[in-house]
Amino acid sequence: MKKVVVILSIFTYAFSNVARADEGMWLPFLIGRNYEDMKKHGLKLTQEQIYSINNSSLKDAVISFGGFCTGEVISSQGLVLTNHHCGYDAIAGASTPEKNYLDNGFWAKNHSEEIKVPGLTATFMIRMEDVTAQVVKELNSKMTNEERAKKIKEITDILVKDASSTGYEAFVSDFYNGNEFYLFVKQTYKDVRLVGTPPQSAGKYGGDTDNWVWPRHTADFSMFRIYAGKDNNPSVISDDNVPLKPKHSLPVSIKGVKPGDYAMIMGFPGRTNRYLTSYGVEQAITLEQPKIVDVRAKKLEIMKKYMDKDVAVRLNYSSKYAQVANYWKYYIGQTQQLKYNKVADKKRAVETEFLKYANGKSEFDGVLSDIEKAFKATDEIIYIKVYHSEFTRQVDMNSLVYMYKLALDAKANGNEERAKMLMEAAAAQAETMYTERNMDIEFETVEEVLKMYLTDVSAAQRLGILNSLSPASVKVFMSRVKKHSIFANKERYEAFMKNFSADEMKKDPLFILVKDLDDSYQKAMSKASVKEANDKLARGNRLFVKAVREMQPNKKFYPNANSTMRLTYGNVLAYEPRDAVKYDYYTTIDGMMAKEDDTNPEFFVDKRMKEVWQKKDYGQYGENGKLVVNFLTNNDITGGNSGSPCINGNGELIGTAFDGNWEAMSGDIYFEPNIQRTIVCDIRYVLWIMDKCYGATNLVNEMKLVK
Repeated sequence: MKKVVVILSIFTYAFSNVARADEGMWLPFLIGRNYEDMKKHGLKLTQEQIYSINNSSLKDAVISFGGFCTGEVISSQGLVLTNHHCGYDAIAGASTPEKNYLDNGFWAKNHSEEIKVPGLTATFMIRMEDVTAQVVKELNSKMTNEERAKKIKEITDILVKDASSTGYEAFVSDFYNGNEFYLFVKQTYKDVRLVGTPPQSAGKYGGDTDNWVWPRHTADFSMFRIYAGKDNNPSVISDDNVPLKPKHSLPVSIKGVKPGDYAMIMGFPGRTNRYLTSYGVEQAITLEQPKIVDVRAKKLEIMKKYMDKDVAVRLNYSSKYAQVANYWKYYIGQTQQLKYNKVADKKRAVETEFLKYANGKSEFDGVLSDIEKAFKATDEIIYIKVYHSEFTRQVDMNSLVYMYKLALDAKANGNEERAKMLMEAAAAQAETMYTERNMDIEFETVEEVLKMYLTDVSAAQRLGILNSLSPASVKVFMSRVKKHSIFANKERYEAFMKNFSADEMKKDPLFILVKDLDDSYQKAMSKASVKEANDKLARGNRLFVKAVREMQPNKKFYPNANSTMRLTYGNVLAYEPRDAVKYDYYTTIDGMMAKEDDTNPEFFVDKRMKEVWQKKDYGQYGENGKLVVNFLTNNDITGGNSGSPCINGNGELIGTAFDGNWEAMSGDIYFEPNIQRTIVCDIRYVLWIMDKCYGATNLVNEMKLVK
């Protein structure tokens, strides 16, 4: 009897809300399901003030920043707050050795000084709608996965077309592994300008050492502004554009936080996999994640070697290095914590309950065994999948060639429109690469990671030139690439493009390499056993999640994150990660100064910040002689939530979320209710840096401060 109780308890924590305010990434338009519980935890707003189609609401102040982070509008003039690491690429891109905004910081004193950032966007969510009924009525259990996917696309294409209008875009996403479908209508602004940033010594304080770790002392923020046409609608970048007049901007509270205070985060979390089975967990920790770590470690080693030698190289690679390093450490932590927190065992407990529920129900026959077989069958393709992502697509030089490979494939298949689009994208990518990238880094990365590929990917999975190479012969091959490839330098590339020839490009040694890398991957993925496994996995996951929800009909379930807008609510809260260790809920600038180390760039403190700290000149941003830097909540976030507003019960901004804690790095797969925390940059620290340290009082004056 005791065993059953334990299993049920684990099941409850794994897949349901159980009236816990901390767990759950909820869709704002369905927040009525949680509203009474939110009020119990301190919410003072009405549902309409959080999400409304017809009136100004919190959702109208939250943007998808560039499609990879979140930001919040904090003034009536379109001023946006997000994380420093979200703005990192824009900041580094605007920097030169002479105007080094990345290292020294930057603050625009007026609109004319704000820096245009080509390609950066801000997307608002206009409305959301459940369209499950319209989709599922056209589906049936006899359909193959291919037939089902085709029918879903057919229906959703019509829904999207009907919902789209001038200035608005629409899309439909599936939820609960294909059991439900929601429509989203959005509006994207394409003129977003850099307004301010602290020096990276503050914005990235602690560097890779402190990343994902509490206690934290990081000023992880930067500021941008959304510009619109004179009609307040989206416009291409233009000097004629004016600051956006938003539907809603967040008032800024400088009252501070204390334990138990209501905390709500809205944003665009990227991906979670909370319904993953134990078989998926085992594959992740034994094969996929360790290999991603290996490849990324090699990339980082090569980049750092050259970045340490040259400031210009460092500026050009800082953003890429940070991106690679962030998820290099993430996968190290997730693998460790999946093991330490015994997540596979917790998943097996859920699967035991599923089998009891499924017994005698023909719809669920063989679901779990199909999932198990599918993961075993896909074990053999994990390494080639990792390398396709990390090597073929995410090494800049290979990525450029890959774009051309796709363009030529599209042309060969008669898709002239796609071929043209890809050729244009490749040309734009080439301009960036040959301007901003260091070819020594690119060549060495290709050489070293290719050696790893040839060691890890079996000969049976390799095609063409990949089977004539060995780790020992790679150096000779790369010498040939440097000597003969049209992609080896800007001059050779530009000369070739003036008289472009697809036939000649196909003879290029680097093109041949990338083509064979991609073709090898496509062959592995199209193998009959792999296709069958993926079909079984898609069907099995869909039915498994359906059963899990049916098993507890009175529980509130939330879907996995998929870059759509979500809301998570909870409280300001400390935690105790292990025996005899207890962490407070906040850190102060005194703790930051205690870490200071002038010999280590990760813990360097800018002179101006140090001077103001020494004077204890905290002004209205301090409290009882202290200046809070970061604080903790028990909100449920993941990648993509970076830059999300942390909002109090009155709808006021109290900070910006930027990280999670090391002990709960398994959280994207299994939420750890007792130890999972969100790390937030206190808005008072943001304002102190702007106002007291760097004189950006003009920006503070734009905001509505609540004291």
